Amino acid sequence: MTTSKKPEAGRRKKTVAELTEAEWEIMRVVWEKEPCAAGTVQEALAATRDWCYATVKLTMDRMVQKGFLEINKIRNLQLFRSCISEVEARRGELRKMLKRAFGGALTPMLKFLIEHEGLSQDEAAELREFVKKAEQGKD
Repeated sequence: MTTSKKPEAGRRKKTVAELTEAEWEIMRVVWEKEPCAAGTVQEALAATRDWCYATVKLTMDRMVQKGFLEINKIRNLQLFRSCISEVEARRGELRKMLKRAFGGALTPMLKFLIEHEGLSQDEAAELREFVKKAEQGKD
């Protein structure tokens, strides 16, 4: 469901798209092949999902209602296009996980990753570089 959330201090207001796992799979195909028909999506997912055409089409129609996809009708053909970008979808996924596991706070999540998942020297250097660039951007 697409919702607008109140921004935290220092953060920009963004529209957050929260997709289900099935919607993620469909969106990956749509982003790659758009515009595309539901049959194209069903065929692309056939190797990993045993979904019939009706299941894919129904899910895609619901995604239109949620604002994730739009339909362009050409005679009796319905072509689907994305209404959200991969960045918007990833943002929604991250926000959902942050809210569930870390009360919506980014710093505890980063601390957890560093303490419990570990960082290689290259990853630590890259993270320091990101922080340095972010600090320079605030000046």
